[in-house]
Amino acid sequence: MAEESSTHALDELIGSLQSATAPFRKTLNEIHAKYAGLADGKLADYIPELTLANPNWFGISVVTVDGQSFDVGDFEQLFTIQSVSKPFVFGMALADQGREAVLKKVGVEPTGEAFNAIVLDEKSNRPFNPLVNAGAIATADLIQGKDLSDRLKKLLATFSAYAGRELRIDNAVFLSERITGHRNRAISHLMLNFGMVSEQIPDSLELYFQQCSILTNAHDLAVMGATLANAGVNPITKQPVIESQYVKDVLSVMLSCGMYDYAGEWAYRVGLPAKSGVGGGICAVVPGRAGIGILSPLLDARGNSVRGIKVCEELSARFGLHAFEAGFEGKKLEDEFRMRKR
Repeated sequence: MAEESSTHALDELIGSLQSATAPFRKTLNEIHAKYAGLADGKLADYIPELTLANPNWFGISVVTVDGQSFDVGDFEQLFTIQSVSKPFVFGMALADQGREAVLKKVGVEPTGEAFNAIVLDEKSNRPFNPLVNAGAIATADLIQGKDLSDRLKKLLATFSAYAGRELRIDNAVFLSERITGHRNRAISHLMLNFGMVSEQIPDSLELYFQQCSILTNAHDLAVMGATLANAGVNPITKQPVIESQYVKDVLSVMLSCGMYDYAGEWAYRVGLPAKSGVGGGICAVVPGRAGIGILSPLLDARGNSVRGIKVCEELSARFGLHAFEAGFEGKKLEDEFRMRKR
């Protein structure tokens, strides 16, 4: 164990030295400065605790699949993960239940509706996808464990493995979510009526409120994204977190459904698997290359971070990151990750 720990420490040191002199550090600082003054949008207010966020918080982190980290701004500022948690819980459900069992309870279609819409597929009675509230509650219900406490420990252990450090829950936000969660309770009862969730749904709803209240920062989200980019292996700890066979399932729904009812335009403009949350976070994935984590709490009308979208649009355009872009002739991201030659 000591030898393994020393190897990880050495890898982190090498990665730090490489990223310290790489051109991408300057690029990221330029992008941060470009959008730091953008004050459009407003704080989420339907969960009272979220109104306490500082609207000026703005952090960007990029972590590569070989363990380099590039961070700027308020990248260590803690905030609650909120809906950014949903694709990772979807991955847990796939691991626990298998692909076909999950698809019987949750679809994978974009909705065009708001994230908290009380609507199910009229033919199948399933929630449309695991990244809207209805689908996320249904996937939380699929997480196995002997009781709520056991399921919560499993949830926190998984998220900590993704982030490469121990994560915890913000109890103030959790209680705020629980007190104001009447709409989510209505959604859960509707799904119970159609047999899409189990009788343990009161516990599963508690689990859902807790998953949304996990404290993370922009760097954590970048490591989590990089883990998906790296076929399910955390590039910092080198530990597998999710089976590689399920990574494409998670990334597929992130690309098509991850940005609420902006998902179609996001796929058109940015073309990266991503998930946003009303805490101001965005986690984006450049498959095989890097994860991107952003914090900026000012949200647009759809619940997405205004600065976060601008940063992702710029990175995608500058480096040809769109999933369907071929023949890009500009600078390659990997070239900017390399140390500057002296």
